[in-house]
Amino acid sequence: MSLVDTQWLYTSLNNKDLKILDCSWYLPNLGKNGKEEYIKERIPDSIYFDIDEFSDIDCPYPHTLLSNEKFSEKLGKLGVQNNNHLIVYDAFGIFSSSRAWWMFKSYGHKKVSILDGGLKKWKLDKLPIEKGNPKIISPTFYKANLTRENIVSYDDVKKNITKQKFVLVDARPSGRFDGTSPEPRKEIKSGSIPNSINIPYTDLVDQVTGCYKKKEELQKIFNKNKIDEKTNVVFSCGSGVTACLIGKAYEIVTNKEFKIFDGSWTEWAIREGLINK
Repeated sequence: MSLVDTQWLYTSLNNKDLKILDCSWYLPNLGKNGKEEYIKERIPDSIYFDIDEFSDIDCPYPHTLLSNEKFSEKLGKLGVQNNNHLIVYDAFGIFSSSRAWWMFKSYGHKKVSILDGGLKKWKLDKLPIEKGNPKIISPTFYKANLTRENIVSYDDVKKNITKQKFVLVDARPSGRFDGTSPEPRKEIKSGSIPNSINIPYTDLVDQVTGCYKKKEELQKIFNKNKIDEKTNVVFSCGSGVTACLIGKAYEIVTNKEFKIFDGSWTEWAIREGLINK
């Protein structure tokens, strides 16, 4: 059960095994702070999970995964245990919660689900909202077990330009992919990795509810781009966030796990010297 709806969560709010995590994250050019937005409004009893805080700040590329030790320490401070069923959501719908879901799966967490439509759908359904400072959290013990089998490196992507062992799908908006619109990180140029294809993540999302489109609609989008369960595919975006959104859509359609170029366009642009001066 990797995807749950708002009614399921509403009827499960008293389940003590659940931990609800607000994973809202905003692009750098939006000028919003996820923690501040969380304090303004959230699903009752949810805990704020900051994707940036759970990334390696010593790495020059955003959203690089932490070591097992650091991830475990930080997550324990949020009161999360290995046996909890985690429900991840965000303010837009499935924008950054899909990244959090992928992170938890990568660290070996067994029970984690995305709230389809997130806070956007929750509010549309007129379900209860909590505001103000959250309750004090009692720290717990957590043990992460990171596996990198679904993570693709810059070197892998570089070699693939000529070897073409996989299809690289970029989830960014088309303007950023074709170089006609700027990146939200002003220091890097927009553009695309050679031989990659573009499926904007917004094509997969119902813009009213914030939910994934129906499976049949998702399948048509992948079929249009000649991608099916037999395709060896890797997903990319700006910094590894919406790559997980489109990767999850691929999993919904094919029942196959997916791989992420975690550094995505930001790492590629920096290492290829595509810098604005």
